[in-house]
Amino acid sequence: MKINSLQSQFVGFLCAAALFAGIASGFTVEAGAWTNKSASAASPGSTPKSEAEKAATSAAQAWLALIDDGNYAKSWQEASAFFQGAVTQKAWEDAMESVRRPLGKLVSREVKTAQSVTALPGAPYGQYVVMQFEISFANKKPAIETVTFMFEKDGKWKAAGYFIK
Repeated sequence: MKINSLQSQFVGFLCAAALFAGIASGFTVEAGAWTNKSASAASPGSTPKSEAEKAATSAAQAWLALIDDGNYAKSWQEASAFFQGAVTQKAWEDAMESVRRPLGKLVSREVKTAQSVTALPGAPYGQYVVMQFEISFANKKPAIETVTFMFEKDGKWKAAGYFIK
């Protein structure tokens, strides 16, 4: 099933409200890829190095597994308060049904980058990790998944943003 650009833009719009991290700390969109202009940025192909990056990446992989399994409601419920405030559960489920489900079964997912940041536009000061995964789905090969996780007051890393390109 082919995903049209309007559907892709719809999910991008919904998730962009929650994915505020891309513009912060030197991240920019160039030719469809996220690039970090920061001198201390993780280089492409790097793996999480700090304990925060490792913990956030582990939490992200568990959260992404919910999405992979089609458990969109549960993925929203386990996301950060920021994410839930930016995207309603119904809007999230609808977006995932119309855009993520047609991509098909996950074939592979590999961490491309993980970058810790503390300040993001429009968000409170805190601990965030912006991750990129190289992914392949049965109906879309290859793709880049950008996921932002934040450290919440309950001591857990939770999703603050999600985008597939």
